[in-house]
Amino acid sequence: MKRVVITGAGTINALGRDVPSTLEAMREGRCGISDLEFRDVERLSIRIGGQVKGYAPESVFNRQQLALYDRFTQFALISAREAIAQSGLEFSNGLADRSGVVLGTSGGGLTTQDENYRSVYEEGKNRVHPFVVPKLMNNAAASHVSMEFNLRGPTFTVATACASSNHAMGLAFQMVRSGACPVMLTGGTESMLCFGGVKAWEGLRVMSKDACRPFSANRNGMVQGEGAGVYVFEDHDHARARGAVILAEVAGFAMTSDASDIVMPSKQGAARAINGALQDGGINRDEVGYINAHGTGTAANDKTECAAVADAMGRHADRLMMSSTKAMHGHCIGGTGAVELLACLMALRDGIIAPTIGYEEPDPECALDVVPNEAREARVSCVLSNAFAFGGLNAVLALRAV
Repeated sequence: MKRVVITGAGTINALGRDVPSTLEAMREGRCGISDLEFRDVERLSIRIGGQVKGYAPESVFNRQQLALYDRFTQFALISAREAIAQSGLEFSNGLADRSGVVLGTSGGGLTTQDENYRSVYEEGKNRVHPFVVPKLMNNAAASHVSMEFNLRGPTFTVATACASSNHAMGLAFQMVRSGACPVMLTGGTESMLCFGGVKAWEGLRVMSKDACRPFSANRNGMVQGEGAGVYVFEDHDHARARGAVILAEVAGFAMTSDASDIVMPSKQGAARAINGALQDGGINRDEVGYINAHGTGTAANDKTECAAVADAMGRHADRLMMSSTKAMHGHCIGGTGAVELLACLMALRDGIIAPTIGYEEPDPECALDVVPNEAREARVSCVLSNAFAFGGLNAVLALRAV
C-alpha cells in the first residue's frame, strides 16, 4: 500500500477567496455569515447564510464558459486552479491518463434548477437554454475540472448529503493508496443559497435565524453556507521524487451507515466511523490532538457527535481539542468537509486550532474541549475530520503531520 500525501489546496468560501485568506479568518475567529442577497429573499423566514459576497463570475470566466458553469462548478474550478498551482503539477502523457477527479456535492447545479423552474413556472416561458442539463448535473464540476487540467483517469461525483466531500476524499485516498492512480484531485463544492434551496431547508425546521452556535447550550440550528475546497492527493514517492512541498499525509479513512433513520444521527454509527479511521491509519487514540467536528449547531447532531467521540476515544476524549468551523463559514452541505479540511491542515502545519465561535453557554451533553471562541496554539501530529450526513452516512478522515 502506498502512502498518500496532500500537495495542493484551494478554496473559495464565505471566509475567503483562497486558502491564505480563509486560514487567516479561521485564526481570527471571523464570522462569514451575514444577510443573504438574492432574488425573493424577503419571502424567506431564514435570511442569513455563509454566502460568497462580492463575487463577480464574469471577472473569472468568459461568456461561453458561464453558459456551461453553474455556480457550484465555478467554485470547484477556482479551487482546483489554486490547488494545482500550489502543487506544481502538469498533467500530460501517462500521468494525465492515470490521474483523475472525484468531487462531492449534494445539490449540484441547484442554482440553475431554481432559475429555470422560475422561468418556466413563474414567468411562463416555454423554452430553456439548451445547456441546462449539462449545467445542472451533479458531475458537471468534476467533468469541467478534468477537462481544464487534462485529467483523463477516473472522474466522478459522490453525493451523500453532508458527507459528500469526505466520501469523495476518502475514495480518492483509497485510489492513490492502492496504486490505481498516482494523483487525484478531490474535495467538494456546493452552492445551494438560492430561493428554492433555502426554502426547501426551511421545511426541515433545523435552521437558525440569527447565528450558528455549535455545542453551546443555547444553539438553535444550523446556518447554510456555500463554497468549495479542492486538494491534490498524491502518491508520497511521486511527490518526493519531484521535490513537492507536502502539506500533510492522509493516513486513514472509514465510512459507515447508521441504517436507522433518514435524519436523526446515531452515536453508534459515528463512533464506528471514527474507530474505523483510526484502525485504517494504524493510529492510537492518544495520538489524536484535534478533531474537526461535523458540529452543525443543531441539538441532535452536537450531543450525538460528542457522545460518539467520547465512546470512540474513551478517556482520551477529555484531553483532545474539537471544534466546528461551521459557525464561521456556514454549513456548505456537500462541500463542507472539503472547506473544513483546511482547519485540519492549519492545525498540523501551523499549530493553530480553529475555534468554535458563537459559543455562549456550556452544555453538559457537549462537555468536551470545543476550543470556544478563540483560536489556540497547540502542536498536534494527528487529526480527524468528521462528516455525518442525513441518511445516516458517516465518513471520517485521519491526517498526520509530515
